[in-house]
Amino acid sequence: MEKQRGSFTNKLGFVLAAAGSAVGLGNLWRFPYLAAKYGGGIFLLVYLVLAVSFGFALMVTEIAIGRKTRLSAVGAYASLNKKFGFLGYLSCLVPFIITPYYCVIGGWVLKYFTVFVTNQVSSAASDDFFTGFITQAAAPVIFFAVYAAATALVVMMGVEKGIEKASRIMMPLLIVMTVIIAVFGLMQPGAVEGVRYYLMPDFSRFSATTVLAAMGQLFYSMSLAMGIMITYGSYMKKDANLEKSVRQIELFDTGIAFMAGLMIIPAVFAFSGGSEEALGKGPSLMFITLPKVFNSMQFGTAVGAVFFLLVLFAALTSSISLTETLVSILMDKLGWKRRKASIVVFVYLLAVGIPVSLGFGIWDFIAPMGMSLLDFFDFISNSVLMPIVAFLTCIFIGYVVKPETVIEEVELNGKFRIQKFYTIMIKYLAPVCLVAILIFAVMEAMGAISV
Repeated sequence: MEKQRGSFTNKLGFVLAAAGSAVGLGNLWRFPYLAAKYGGGIFLLVYLVLAVSFGFALMVTEIAIGRKTRLSAVGAYASLNKKFGFLGYLSCLVPFIITPYYCVIGGWVLKYFTVFVTNQVSSAASDDFFTGFITQAAAPVIFFAVYAAATALVVMMGVEKGIEKASRIMMPLLIVMTVIIAVFGLMQPGAVEGVRYYLMPDFSRFSATTVLAAMGQLFYSMSLAMGIMITYGSYMKKDANLEKSVRQIELFDTGIAFMAGLMIIPAVFAFSGGSEEALGKGPSLMFITLPKVFNSMQFGTAVGAVFFLLVLFAALTSSISLTETLVSILMDKLGWKRRKASIVVFVYLLAVGIPVSLGFGIWDFIAPMGMSLLDFFDFISNSVLMPIVAFLTCIFIGYVVKPETVIEEVELNGKFRIQKFYTIMIKYLAPVCLVAILIFAVMEAMGAISV
């Protein structure tokens, strides 16, 4: 007998909520700076190829596992094979590590939104504004706590009233704002060179590093190997077309990432000349370079406010899905009500997130492996645990319960048109790629390779 479980009201609700999970800081913050760093057009081409092959196979697998078992990740693997129950716990470690520091970054976005709304754009454009803010003791912690509280409140309201309703509002607004700001930026003098750099692949810049960096981005951007898509799959109704839904989620996710690059990279060319130094700003590109761009624009304060509102929406949809995953685990394993589980998760976010925030200031002496606490948690979750979880999932589906388990679930609503490709990907291609990602990440952390 199938256990009673919250569900999305219809197919659109599921697609928007799952796309909201996939679309986040990975698209608007991480994708543009990686595209800038790894050659623009060639990185974009490699990412697109991987998204429709590698990413598609992993997302179909996770959503199918969730819908078939009607359980969150912690119980889903065990219900298919008790010997692989450990994989559920391992995958759930990822959101427990990611969610607190993700909310810290979300607090930074909230800060920049308030800065632009209160017309402090000239201050935000100064060289030391971002560093000055994150190294304070009180301000970043306060913004983090407000952001985490807003996330927990939406999750506490439940699947239909909270997550689905928030995604129905946020996702369409996110798309509209992305297009408007991208068009505005493309009208600036010098932006055409940025468009050329971003859209025209330079095959002389292709390398194994480009491929591996794009694969790593795929995990971060599409919420793979962290239990989220299994959790969302468990709320998916049986009459929804799983294959089509995954295609739609990928379209949302990749489309927003593409538009984010079209917003940021041409703007860097327009206002900084597209120098290697400007394109190589890395993670600080959005918080340090873009305020300078907005400060140089006519109506830049308004444009900047809309941009950071867009980023705030994207961050919230992802942090909501991360927090929902944690709440779902507590509800499934401990039998807690949603309200109690949400409050406990919020307290956990504060307990871990506050030290992460202070790690840039008064607690910066805590530096495991020479990294800040945020960078260390990001490395452990995104570069180590996620490839391991995805690799073991491929082995589990490919050789233990067999690909037919997933194929049967997908074919509840029609023929799985690329099941042969799926089988080859999940059994052979994906495991090899995932081992390569893991080796690459460890070697990079040890300084054995240069990126």
